Amino acid sequence: MAAPMSLGSLLQSKLVEDPLYRDEGLCVLGIFGKSALQPVSAKESLVNTLADKHVFLLFGPEEEAGSSAQGSSIRAYYNEESRVLFLVLTSVCDNRQLLRACEALGSGTGHAEAHELWKGCEKQHCLQLLYLFSLCHVLLLVHPTCAFDVTYDRLFRALDALRQKALPLLRAAIKDCPVSKEWKLNCRPCPPRLLFVFQMNGALKVGGGAGGLGSASSGTDAPGGNPEKPKKHSPRRRLQHALEDQIYRIFRKSRVLTNQSINCLFTVPANQAFVYVLPGPDEDPVGTLLGQLRANCALRDSDASMSLTGPRRYQQMRHSARQPSFTVESSASSSTGSGQLVDCTLKEFLWQHVELVLTKKGFDDSVGRNPQPSHFELPSYSKWAQVAERLHQVMLDCRDEELAELALKVQGQGLLKVLEGFLDADAKFSENRCQKALPLAHSAYQSNLPHNYTTTVHKNQLAQALRVYSQHARGVAFQRYALQLHDDCYKFWSNGHQLCEERSLTDQHCVHKFHQLPKTGEKTEMDRNPPILHHNSRGRSTSSCNCGRKQAQREDPFDIKAANYDFYQMLEEKCCGKLERIHFPVFQPSTPDPAPACDEADEPPEAEAGGEGEQLKEKEAVGHTPGDSTSLSLALSLGQSTDSLGPYGGGDGGEGQEKRPSLVDRQASTVEYLPGMLHSGCPKGLLPKFSSWSLVKLGPAKAYNCHIGLEQPGFLPSSAFLLPWDVVIRCRPEEEMGLSEPLDTGSSSWPAPNKTLPGKRGGAGGLGRGRRGRDDVARAFVGFEYEDSRGRRFLSCGPDKVVKVLGPGGPKEPATRVLNCDMPLYIPSPAQGRGLKPHYAQLTRLFIVVPDAPLDLILTPQIQPGPPPCPVFHPEQAEVVLPPDGFWVLRFPYAYVTERGPCYPPKENQPLASYRVLRGILRANTASPAPQ
Repeated sequence: MAAPMSLGSLLQSKLVEDPLYRDEGLCVLGIFGKSALQPVSAKESLVNTLADKHVFLLFGPEEEAGSSAQGSSIRAYYNEESRVLFLVLTSVCDNRQLLRACEALGSGTGHAEAHELWKGCEKQHCLQLLYLFSLCHVLLLVHPTCAFDVTYDRLFRALDALRQKALPLLRAAIKDCPVSKEWKLNCRPCPPRLLFVFQMNGALKVGGGAGGLGSASSGTDAPGGNPEKPKKHSPRRRLQHALEDQIYRIFRKSRVLTNQSINCLFTVPANQAFVYVLPGPDEDPVGTLLGQLRANCALRDSDASMSLTGPRRYQQMRHSARQPSFTVESSASSSTGSGQLVDCTLKEFLWQHVELVLTKKGFDDSVGRNPQPSHFELPSYSKWAQVAERLHQVMLDCRDEELAELALKVQGQGLLKVLEGFLDADAKFSENRCQKALPLAHSAYQSNLPHNYTTTVHKNQLAQALRVYSQHARGVAFQRYALQLHDDCYKFWSNGHQLCEERSLTDQHCVHKFHQLPKTGEKTEMDRNPPILHHNSRGRSTSSCNCGRKQAQREDPFDIKAANYDFYQMLEEKCCGKLERIHFPVFQPSTPDPAPACDEADEPPEAEAGGEGEQLKEKEAVGHTPGDSTSLSLALSLGQSTDSLGPYGGGDGGEGQEKRPSLVDRQASTVEYLPGMLHSGCPKGLLPKFSSWSLVKLGPAKAYNCHIGLEQPGFLPSSAFLLPWDVVIRCRPEEEMGLSEPLDTGSSSWPAPNKTLPGKRGGAGGLGRGRRGRDDVARAFVGFEYEDSRGRRFLSCGPDKVVKVLGPGGPKEPATRVLNCDMPLYIPSPAQGRGLKPHYAQLTRLFIVVPDAPLDLILTPQIQPGPPPCPVFHPEQAEVVLPPDGFWVLRFPYAYVTERGPCYPPKENQPLASYRVLRGILRANTASPAPQ
């Protein structure tokens, strides 16, 4: 074999052996360990020394080609002449692989990720070590210092435990290989013998000349002693003996070594040296080179008489030229003239163990009273290669589908988990610490918790639990147990402690635990998991019906239909069901399963206009009361839905000059309905299924008495009076009046006492004749009613001002003030409770008394229930003409909801001026005569 290669390439190359060595046995020598921070690898230089060839390039990048992704590789060199196969394991314990692994770590890699990477490399290193221990006869552990690393004790115990776990799987992998039964049973040719090679560092140097450590410590001769006998061992040999005693004692204490070698991961010889200390580099490189040259020349001269050639030449040279392990040399430089034992070379140290393998004697390393013989087999290269190929597929790199299942079990996390208890001491400490911190964090999470709580409470308690956890937890397992804490707290919360997250239209959350809503016709069930219940916030309020003449308790609503329609429909059956009313247009389906419209509020109105004409009705009439001649068609009333008042409708008018809706001839859709309420951001041509507004007639104009006020329940004292509104009516010119009046001016010039002039009516809603007889004045009445959640009602005569009538005759303030300004939608209730939280009253009704006169009152209510960009809400019929001689009540919605969600009432710190009723809600039209 000319050059070393990776083990996988060697096994796949089908190496052709020399016929002279094909049937001879093969000694497999594995080399592993650590290397110092030097450019020269000690393990590869050892192979060069043992093979007497320059096999490995000490400074070349050749090892990178065989490196795996984890930074570990096994390189092989087969010396056919000496019948030794060298397997060199390179891992992150070597400086080159360590540098590449550090480069692979990014700068943003966290502590836990880096730890996982290193532990992955270490587990891969253990698998490759187990592979070497399963195939080698002799193993050489190389260490860069002359002190034993006690971490090898944990490593070998971990490998022994891993081997015991993986032994059944390895037996199944090599059951068909042509080897002995003992090999198949124990999954190795023999219990390998482990040898140790330490490198001399600067702490101890051995010199051969005067002043050297060896000669200085040689001592003096004993009186009468034999001068030929060495007095003491060299310091290096004494160090080797001390290391042997220390290593053997450590491994026996930890039971890595036992009496029976067949049960051990490896063995050490009982009567042979198994530790060798390499001398440090000579400080005189020129002298070293001259010494090596002299030694080579002396060897060539001594072998000049040899005539043998061929492959046997090296073996004969090895036997003939081998020096004894210890020879006595006279030290000419010694002051005493005494001799000392000469240390053996590394090749001599190692070859005494290799010869036991090649001569098939094996290792008898069992000790004790009843030692059991261990099995030994010296395979040929072909047999060894078959076993090595099968184990390589299972343990390192599987490419055979037949062995894929075994490889998955051997390399899986279940088997490698055995290593964690031995190797990962940091993770074990971290896990123990984090496991102790988890109960403390759980207690912190569950402290002061109600039985059911919301997501906000859950997050706050979880943050507190994580703070407690971070005070006690440490190490690489911190993040993993923090995630476990998060999952545990979430499971505790969701297992019967989760509160319903739905909020009512008044911004109160449901008090039930997590539940499902009942379907149509389904009953509530408390015993189911999750239970089937309706939402309930335990909030109750008192509200009045559409006309205001009856009050009742209502639950806190969670949907718009219950808030603006169902409650008032229930009271209509008891109170105002038979009253005359103006019906607002609603969705009229033409298909059995209509669908809600998509959210198109952000699209331009032009994009919504096309493609719908074939699905719309040609004409739909608006339902009004009989005899109402002021009704508008549906197409006329829906054209302004996206062009409503205010800045949200796209107008350019300033505050107080909102853009009036433009009437566009467009029909309503009968296929799609509006899921929310009608507002300025809705697409054109869509109607809701029900109206959130109500407009009813309490009676004629005389039904209201300005001296008594409203006779309805819940009003605060002296606050139930409507504000007067005098509207100038333009009548006929004097010439037309003179022609139509009778000529008898005597009786008509001065009216009789207690008689009224024709055309002038006294009382509420009457006409007043002008000084010149050209204009008349009609008196209407307007009242903005506010109602709080306790059912207390009052009328307002201006923003934040309550009507208060102390004497007869009704209020003195005119209604022009409230009609010409933005009225607030919410104002503080004059009857505040005992709590510190302010109590608000909401605008709920608008009372209008239309006089019996040639007068048109046009009602255009527009509500902005929040600060911008809140849209402007209006009824489905944006403009309603109120006929004369009527007492009308417009009931506003209880809640305002868009497609994106409800518009909640104001909080304590929010300004009430943003919640308003836009000015111009009512205007008079006196240019046209009154309808007949």
